[in-house]
Amino acid sequence: MNSTAKRGCAALASILLALLLPTGQLHAALPDEVEGRPLPTLAPMLERTTAAVVNVAIRVRVQRRNPLWDDPFFRRFFQVPDTRVRRVRSAGSGVIVDAQAGHIVTNHHVVEHADEIRVTLSDGREYRAKLVGVDTQVDLAVLKIDADELTELPIANSDNLRVGDFVVAIGNPFGLEQTVTSGIISALGRSGLGIEGYEDFIQTDASINPGNSGGALVDLNGRLVGINAAIVAPSGGNVGIGFAIPSNLVEAITDELIEHGVVRRGRIGMTVELLNAQRAGKYGIDATQGVIVVRVDPGGAADEAGIRAGDILSSIDGQPVRRPADYDSHEAASMVGDTLVVEVIRDGRSEQFEVSIEINRSVAGDRIHRRLDGARLTDLHQNDRVSSSAGVLVSGIEQGTPAWTAGFRSGDIVLAVNGYTTPDIRELARRLESVEHAVVRVYRNGFFDDVRF
Repeated sequence: MNSTAKRGCAALASILLALLLPTGQLHAALPDEVEGRPLPTLAPMLERTTAAVVNVAIRVRVQRRNPLWDDPFFRRFFQVPDTRVRRVRSAGSGVIVDAQAGHIVTNHHVVEHADEIRVTLSDGREYRAKLVGVDTQVDLAVLKIDADELTELPIANSDNLRVGDFVVAIGNPFGLEQTVTSGIISALGRSGLGIEGYEDFIQTDASINPGNSGGALVDLNGRLVGINAAIVAPSGGNVGIGFAIPSNLVEAITDELIEHGVVRRGRIGMTVELLNAQRAGKYGIDATQGVIVVRVDPGGAADEAGIRAGDILSSIDGQPVRRPADYDSHEAASMVGDTLVVEVIRDGRSEQFEVSIEINRSVAGDRIHRRLDGARLTDLHQNDRVSSSAGVLVSGIEQGTPAWTAGFRSGDIVLAVNGYTTPDIRELARRLESVEHAVVRVYRNGFFDDVRF
């Protein structure tokens, strides 16, 4: 055995010996380095970051029907309350993103229906939190506490993440005090899971368990790369498939909620699909890779900018669009007032368009269907599902036009076409696409009516 091998064996023996020593002697016996090289550890990074991850506990008033009320005897002769009220406590995690203002990001589902929200810091301090705002479509919520000497997490650019990058999940699983797990990024751009309205998840094998929701996914520099949101758990426990909301989307939604209290999300106004040979043949395109625009919403932001079906979408604001999930992520973060630079490939040439996201969408009816010619249509809702109202308003109409002759009137709210609801212009256009005749349900002057054409 050569001298190098002997030194390696001696070092290994010293570590094994240390592990066999009584607990009180363990720290004194473990070496800080082997063969002159320090042992790898995440401890220094975690010492800087864990203070920014908090426990979020809520109390909810739950009304349960009193079982005695089901007995007719008791119901008749005793005044038994119909319901009983109890308070339920649940817990999740959160991340301090602004130490000075006391702003904390967590998942919407962590604080949903909460009557009271309490935040506990890693040093044991506890505060009552105010709910600043929520975004149900991305499953994010922003809280605020009044506290001093807070630690915030710097936010990384999640567009720079790669599959295989090491990450660490920090949270409070199963109501335990702060817990740290490590792993790698297993996949990017996960969507189609049916978890949220907008999905562009980071997938990781770092253990994420109940209670980790709203906690931090950080890189090895201690920067926030995602907010832990969900797991796949067929057996009820962690199987190494967890999902986090990318930090770039978190930052955009957080800024909007802090500034306005609601997410004033706009729509770029396109439907995109992954380009394949069949779609390339349909549009006469030579390329067979990328993302193709298959539909442009009439009167939408992309339509007004000049983008057309058949364009190959290459980038938005300088960020490559390689999958439909990339586009969905940009649309989820597109707010009213934003102007996006969209680059497409058309007829083999690269072209750029400035797409302005506006709050009111209004379009001439003939852009939707020839029998709507003469009507002006406007989306009834203005804050992307913030308003409970949904439908398409006939905001104006000219007498003698096809729309007037069909029976539409100014002030009508279009609710459905052929039995399918139409919450916005986009859906109305889709339902009337390639349809010659239709039954359109409208709400007019307090009554429902059908317009047939």
